[in-house]
Amino acid sequence: MPTSEQKRRRYTAEEKSRFVALSMQPGYSVSLVARQYGIIPSLLFKGKRLMNDGGQSAIAAGDEVISVSKVKALGEKVKQREQILGRKTMEVEILYDALEIAQSKKLISHMCHCCSPDDICSVRVG
Repeated sequence: MPTSEQKRRRYTAEEKSRFVALSMQPGYSVSLVARQYGIIPSLLFKGKRLMNDGGQSAIAAGDEVISVSKVKALGEKVKQREQILGRKTMEVEILYDALEIAQSKKLISHMCHCCSPDDICSVRVG
């Protein structure tokens, strides 16, 4: 346990994975790896449990086990695609509005300007 003068050591996901994998190797134990690297054993036990639970649930579901970093990268790609889709949807809406305006102007240009829109006019325009 760190004293007030010692800083708490933070381990990266890769380091934790390496420690857990090492503790699962023949000839190694959680206690041995914990002593060698100055880690509290509960960190390794928790890592082993998480690794086993994740693997077991993936096997039960028939899924492939992938790393968290890959999940995050795929999440970023999804987010980018959603942003692109949002922009494209907006462009389509703007184009539909422009088409509607253009069609209404085309109708106005074919109308007779000497009569009201409700009157039937014999003058042909266009």
